[in-house]
Amino acid sequence: MIRNLRHAYLQPLHTFSLSISGSFHSSRSLFTHSNPSPSLSLLADRCTSMRTILQIHAQMIVTARILDNYAASRLIAFASLSENGDLKYAFQVFRSIEQPNLFMWNTLIQAHAQAREPWLAIILYKTLRARAISPGEHTFPFLLKASARIISFSTATQLHAHIIHLGFETDVYVSNGLLHVYCSCGLLTDARKVFDEIPQRNVIIFTTMISGYAQNCEPKKALGIFNDMGFAAVEPNEITLCSVLSACSKSGDLELGRDIHNNYIQREGVELGPILGTALVDMYAKNGCIEAATEVFHEMHEKNTATWNAMICGLAMHGHVSDALKLFHEMVGVEKVAPNDITFVGVLSACCHAGLVGVGREIFESMKRAYGVEPKIEHYGCMVDLLGRAGLVEEAERLINSMAPPLRPDVTILGALLGACRKHGKIDIAERVVEHVLKIEPENHGVYVLLSNMHAEAGRWGEVVRLRKVMRTQGLKKVPGFSLVEANN
Repeated sequence: MIRNLRHAYLQPLHTFSLSISGSFHSSRSLFTHSNPSPSLSLLADRCTSMRTILQIHAQMIVTARILDNYAASRLIAFASLSENGDLKYAFQVFRSIEQPNLFMWNTLIQAHAQAREPWLAIILYKTLRARAISPGEHTFPFLLKASARIISFSTATQLHAHIIHLGFETDVYVSNGLLHVYCSCGLLTDARKVFDEIPQRNVIIFTTMISGYAQNCEPKKALGIFNDMGFAAVEPNEITLCSVLSACSKSGDLELGRDIHNNYIQREGVELGPILGTALVDMYAKNGCIEAATEVFHEMHEKNTATWNAMICGLAMHGHVSDALKLFHEMVGVEKVAPNDITFVGVLSACCHAGLVGVGREIFESMKRAYGVEPKIEHYGCMVDLLGRAGLVEEAERLINSMAPPLRPDVTILGALLGACRKHGKIDIAERVVEHVLKIEPENHGVYVLLSNMHAEAGRWGEVVRLRKVMRTQGLKKVPGFSLVEANN
């Protein structure tokens, strides 16, 4: 289907346009369009369903209004961009037009950029250029969005070259699109170069750069851009504050996070909606200020799943197990908020902290049965850690063996089971785990060392000698560990 669709984009417009053109000759003797009332274009703009748009399209054909590119563009706009539209139908209308204007091209590019197959927006752009049609400044933000979604560095750089060649690099929306695509590809140096070359930076530009740094684990650079924003006298908006609070969460900058809360949000009377409120709860929770996080959480009038997750995970992280479990039951039982996979990571982590095997087992088993949430590797990891700490090593091994494709145990989850084996002296299980780890990482020498130590603790010196010979034969050496301490200058 994708191959056929791509082929369709690259073909001349023949069949569909001919069938419509044929209907004009038979209709012009019956209808005149000197006084088309009501306006079919206006009706198309007010349309709410494909059934209605089909009727309007039929009337446009009968009255020859379809020859007017503006009228045809209204059909394409609804069919491609509306929630109730039909992108395939929009493309059929587009192909029926002998000379579609740039607005029509941009509309379809925009629709594909936000649809399931964003790379088709790039193909449309290539077709547009092949027909010697010049793109406009409104074309590139959608193309850059598509490039960001497919995380294509090569596409982004080619589009950047076209933008410079056509002189659109000073357009704020184009520049913002370039920032976004480079940040999405992890190319922060390129993003920063674009940012530095923008002469007039508004709140959108600053926010995109801050968000890019924060999402790519560069919180200190994100906060540096926020400081520059202040010097430039550009007022932050809600999205800016969310990005900065995210950076504060990752960098541990509680002082700045609290300053934003007090001097921006409270002083300006900014309402704590679900997005900003969740960012604030998360910032306080990750910085260990559970009391402040709880206060903000209860102040919020509207909460979504992410808000509950931030509070539950924060409580679990800092050992407030009973409060985390109580909040979970309030979430699903009283407020009827649907949990997701992140919710269960927080709840199972709380169970691990307190060693609540029965509660953890019950919650894990209820994930799919009661809430329709498929367990992921993180949930299995929590359960293996919980069971292993409680000495239920055999059950932990059975749980790992029960994992069905596409899930497969990784080195982290096997390492947790191996640690439990050493703690509880389960050498036979440890040997099977080591064999499993070596299938994933053949050069992982650490498991040999741990298994050798277990044999030594059990007085099995023959096995110790054998394992050391294996390590020498394979040339395995223990890599020295290191620690990193960052001190203020």
